[in-house]
Amino acid sequence: MNRLLATAVSTAAAALLVAGGAASASAEPTDDATKELCSSLTELKADNAKLRTLDPATATKDQIKDAHNAVQDDWKTVAESTAQFNAAQKDAIKSAANDVKKAYDDLPGDTTGADALTKLTPDLQKLDTAVASAQTGLQCG
Repeated sequence: MNRLLATAVSTAAAALLVAGGAASASAEPTDDATKELCSSLTELKADNAKLRTLDPATATKDQIKDAHNAVQDDWKTVAESTAQFNAAQKDAIKSAANDVKKAYDDLPGDTTGADALTKLTPDLQKLDTAVASAQTGLQCG
């Protein structure tokens, strides 16, 4: 009887350990999800750089609009990622992306390319810094 009880207890304990291990493993991001997030962050950073490096002397409003839309689309992809990463880093990217959107949306209709880029640059730099921080935290290669 003691042997049967001991076997039942050890089997139950083993089942709990396995279940606990599976639960904690599922809380961790998968390698594929992290790789996908890193790729999305790289795309966001690249499109942000394209917008930041448009030549103010020659950039048209349509070029700025297209580049801005690419940044916002990239942010949506990052936001929808299934990979888990530092909430503060995700919030920093969200805040910076929202600031870029607000700055862009607040531009008057007659804004020149040079004026638009001047007004967007501080928020674009903030977004670049936030993305770089997240990439470092995720150890993106």
